[in-house]
Amino acid sequence: MKAALCTRYGPPEVLKIGEVDTPVPKDDEMRIKIHATTVTSGDARMRGFDVPPLVGIPYRLIVGITKPRKPILGFSLAGEIDKVGKDVKRFKVGDKVFGSVGFSGGTYAEYKVLPEKAVITTLPENASYGESAAIMFGGMTSLHFLRKADIQKGQKVLIYGASGSLGTAAVQLAKHFGAEVTGVCSTANVELVESLGADKVIDYKKEDFKGVRETYDVIYDTVGYSPYSWSVRSLKKDGVYLRAVNMTLVIVLRGLWTKMVKRRKVVGGVASETVEDIEFLKGLIESGVLTPVVDRTYPLEKIVEAHTYVDKGHKKGNVVITVGEFE
Repeated sequence: MKAALCTRYGPPEVLKIGEVDTPVPKDDEMRIKIHATTVTSGDARMRGFDVPPLVGIPYRLIVGITKPRKPILGFSLAGEIDKVGKDVKRFKVGDKVFGSVGFSGGTYAEYKVLPEKAVITTLPENASYGESAAIMFGGMTSLHFLRKADIQKGQKVLIYGASGSLGTAAVQLAKHFGAEVTGVCSTANVELVESLGADKVIDYKKEDFKGVRETYDVIYDTVGYSPYSWSVRSLKKDGVYLRAVNMTLVIVLRGLWTKMVKRRKVVGGVASETVEDIEFLKGLIESGVLTPVVDRTYPLEKIVEAHTYVDKGHKKGNVVITVGEFE
């Protein structure tokens, strides 16, 4: 099968299209013919080994010393099941599905084998393969963090980086949970964030948001660039500062101090993923509450161009990769 291979850490050009063996499912597995995947900031960080210095060594030991131990990157997929093992009961050949493969990776390819218990479900009735794949990274991650904050109706939530993959999902999810949402983004993305339901949008290129005398129950940093001190000062008592990216050891230690002294909570880490969560997101898509945002779409053969675009840090929502031909 055709796949995009990451032969070493580095710039987008390290990705090469090549041929590898087509996987064969075991008795408790199914094979998915992939029609769409995505290029996320997480994919780009893994490809370029863009991690904080203090976690660099353990990270290399986990994912690979000089190159990814698993050369096919990609964490989300949407496609059609084309083969199932004899013990699989949950799905059948022909089912259109979408989901996340977690750290097993491997979606930059024509096929992916997964166990029956994987975090996948059938495609939303009103979403394409590309839109379904697009919601996975931002939707699952933001759902995880907003729940960690125990988001409640009537709370005031600020979303820093409201126009990216995590941000566009977070704005819509926070509104669904009944929060009053303020989004922070650049001038070019103000209209998009407003269209997703944000009650207020701060254009950081025109307004110094650090000078805004507002306090929030939850501040959710989706990109890892919000000033720590400002974020903590801008929280209400018992408020929660969510940091989905760049949760360094220094911030972890500062977070412990903040919790003890200032009674504000700092939450980071890796988002969990469950079948129940993907079913929840699917229901929101089908009911029109959650709309996947797709910025650009590239064929697998142009994976280098897609990664180059994501590396620029200006994408709106998600970048989708199509694989092969499909209806």
